Amino acid sequence: MAADIDAEDLFAAALTGGVRRLAPNLRRIVAPNPSPLTGPGTNTYIAGIGPSFVVIDPGPDDTTHIDRILAATGARISHVLCTHSHPDHSPGAAALKASTQAVVLGRPAPDDDYQDESYRPDGSLDDGDVVEECGMRIRAYHTPGHASNHVCLLIEPEGWLLTGDHLMSGSTVVILPPDGSMRLYLESLSRLQSLPLTALLPGHGAAMPNPVGEIERVIAHRLKRESRVVHGLLELGGTATLGDLVPVVYADTPAALHALAQYSLLAHLHKLVEERRVAQDGERWTWLAA
Repeated sequence: MAADIDAEDLFAAALTGGVRRLAPNLRRIVAPNPSPLTGPGTNTYIAGIGPSFVVIDPGPDDTTHIDRILAATGARISHVLCTHSHPDHSPGAAALKASTQAVVLGRPAPDDDYQDESYRPDGSLDDGDVVEECGMRIRAYHTPGHASNHVCLLIEPEGWLLTGDHLMSGSTVVILPPDGSMRLYLESLSRLQSLPLTALLPGHGAAMPNPVGEIERVIAHRLKRESRVVHGLLELGGTATLGDLVPVVYADTPAALHALAQYSLLAHLHKLVEERRVAQDGERWTWLAA
């Protein structure tokens, strides 16, 4: 796989619509939807060498972005695969299907207010399912955590894992309860450690060539943050509200990001409740002494 480009170049790619060839059978187009949550934009991957192609994470239903995907594939798309149904990843699927009659695959959307309302997959991507098209073999792994319907997609035998929002380059993933689960997120990360991976290709940011090290780093980071949650509760007398905890647990994070950090803090607290280490009473969270 070719060396990837840095974040500054990814922002430029989103603006210009440049197609980055990562390997002879894999290309990437960055959608023009940069934000604090999406970084340079959503990465759309085009797999295959022709005459038809598989598109992974079609991104937003943005006319410019959809036109770039159609131009890069010659409008010859057999399948569109969605890692999950958040509005920055799946809305383009409907437009691509309308133009190419591609088969859209992805797990059913959960019932909350954070999903792409246009998301209508033709079939589900269940754990272990394999899509063999366009000279590619792509295996789905159900990886709940960021979202309950999230899947990572492994291109075999190359060992390239398309991680959607399970792992990002240069940023941590927001876990948004109740659909998001920190416990399931860490369990999913641990499962990925056993796979024969050679690179991580995220839904946002540059490729990560050291998959084992990156997964270990993220697990360690999350467990360190969990430790800060516990220490924060103890510092505050063993009981606190979410608002009390955010500035303590995320003292190393700019205050402007505390509103987002609150979601992952809530996910950590839910995990501790599930483990019976913390109790919730209304808006208060209380440490349970061992």
